[in-house]
Amino acid sequence: MRYIIIEDEPLAAAKVRDFADRLPYLQHAASFENAVPAIAHLNNNTVDLIFLDINIGELSGIQLLEIARPNCAIIILTAYQEYALKGFEMNVTDYLLKPFTFERFCQAVEKAHNFKSKLPEKQFIFIKTQHRLEKVILNELLYIEGARDYRRIHAINQTLLTLQTFGQLEKELPANKFLRVHRSYLVALDKVTSVERDMIHIGDALIPLSETYKKVFFARING
Repeated sequence: MRYIIIEDEPLAAAKVRDFADRLPYLQHAASFENAVPAIAHLNNNTVDLIFLDINIGELSGIQLLEIARPNCAIIILTAYQEYALKGFEMNVTDYLLKPFTFERFCQAVEKAHNFKSKLPEKQFIFIKTQHRLEKVILNELLYIEGARDYRRIHAINQTLLTLQTFGQLEKELPANKFLRVHRSYLVALDKVTSVERDMIHIGDALIPLSETYKKVFFARING
């Protein structure tokens, strides 16, 4: 599960990171001290879990949820118990009252894991082309290629051009099935037919695998 921390207290953020590092199925994606850059990150990246402090500067954690409306598990972090009711009104997954123990942290993360496993599996997405929205069946999507200002969607029975960014597309795609492998390529993992040195084969297509993404790619295809 890819998670981010939104917490303006360095010691509290470090505690969350330390506890999370003990759980091998959690992958740290980013940390933020205030809401504005966190919202930008959520708009352009896929996240499975947010550890969210309530008091984080110019915007509160509750305001962040109202603006970003993230479709992921959310664990509230705060020293003030009175925020619990408002948090649960926003459908947060759990509420950790500071200071919290590792055992209590694990209980909250387990709830987040259950939340993720109960989400219905997405079958298709709509891609914004120049004149309309085009439906793409996810089981038919092969890979996405960067082409200057455009992204070229390669599927079994169609090829589309879109101005949507990789970040926007990643937010729509199931993170367990699709992975960025190069600054200009994103692939469907189940469509990879072979890997040779730094090249990924998907049918007749050859896709470069960059050093930045290599470790995560091999970890994913090896289970």
